Amino acid sequence: MSTETDKNDLIYMDVPAGRVVIRLRPDIAPLAAERIRTLSAEGFYDNVPFHRVIEGFMAQAGDPTGTGTGGSPLPDLKAEFTRDAKFLRGTLGMARTSDPNSANSQFFIMFEPSPHLDGQYTIVGEVIEGMENIDKIKRGGGASGMVREPDRIIKMRPASSETA
Repeated sequence: MSTETDKNDLIYMDVPAGRVVIRLRPDIAPLAAERIRTLSAEGFYDNVPFHRVIEGFMAQAGDPTGTGTGGSPLPDLKAEFTRDAKFLRGTLGMARTSDPNSANSQFFIMFEPSPHLDGQYTIVGEVIEGMENIDKIKRGGGASGMVREPDRIIKMRPASSETA
């Protein structure tokens, strides 16, 4: 990938600990990248909770209901799996149900590499700045990782629509 990133492919996400910069990957997931960009521009993710956070695994957000079952009013997306990209620390993946073509608005950010997800979930981007702020998100309990009083996304916007 080019070191020169198109500003249209950068997302600024403000969380309680500070700013996170995400680089979308339209080269491998054009539909999912466009969905994250569109919903961010609409303010869809503002005040949405990190409802499922599992230590050593990932932090999941994108469901305005905070239950893990909600999404946007837009139609679900076709899976965009790739064998070339890997789920590493900072990778942004699209959450889905058991149906591979059910990703909508929910996404997760990896705390640690998870090779068992490679080729099973759409990789839509990666954290390029502020991963230390993701590390500070409140963790959930039990095997489900559901968070009782979750941290929330304060604001999430495409870099092209605001200044850093």
